[in-house]
Amino acid sequence: MSEAPEKSIGPVIVVGLGNPGMEYVWTPHNAGFMAIDRIAEQERTAVQNRRCKALTGTARIANREVILAKPETFMNLSGLSVAALLKEFSIGPEDRPQRLIVLYDDLDLALGTVKIKERGSPAGHNGARSINGALNSDEWLRIRIGVGPDFSPDQIAAGANRKGGKDYLLSPMRKADLAVLDEVLDKVAIAVRMILTLGPAAAMNEFNRKSRD
Repeated sequence: MSEAPEKSIGPVIVVGLGNPGMEYVWTPHNAGFMAIDRIAEQERTAVQNRRCKALTGTARIANREVILAKPETFMNLSGLSVAALLKEFSIGPEDRPQRLIVLYDDLDLALGTVKIKERGSPAGHNGARSINGALNSDEWLRIRIGVGPDFSPDQIAAGANRKGGKDYLLSPMRKADLAVLDEVLDKVAIAVRMILTLGPAAAMNEFNRKSRD
């Protein structure tokens, strides 16, 4: 008697958040888009197919089919695209921890840092807030890419990083900051691969520990 075929797990959706348009390409708020572009470059794939209100591309990473996506909805409506992608690939709430990874900028983290979380509040990030609203849940895996100025913890607690935050996030980055972010994008790509091969816990232990060092 032959064994039943193993149930297919299905593709993993990796979404980078940002704003479409040339004027936003090199802004801190587009760090998620930059991370998707870096992964696509390393995997030699193009993110140019239009589906589910996003530009998408397909790669094979860690023996998993991975859909790379950049929503075209603008940041504050990112959840519309994420929800459409999950519906398209039949990913329900119970599947999200294994099959949805969202990459986005974080003003509360200093430039050069990366943190991974399995759930949480949007902490002022409009894209994360939109996803929470569209999914009616904060239970989704996210990689937060630090883009904030190098403030002390006391300054951040006092809200120094939020003063002029919108203007900062939507203004082109300086060359020196882009050079720092360029190295971080490689770390994000490594973190995604680690999640796919070893799971979120191993990736959090590795990258969140480094952020505390």
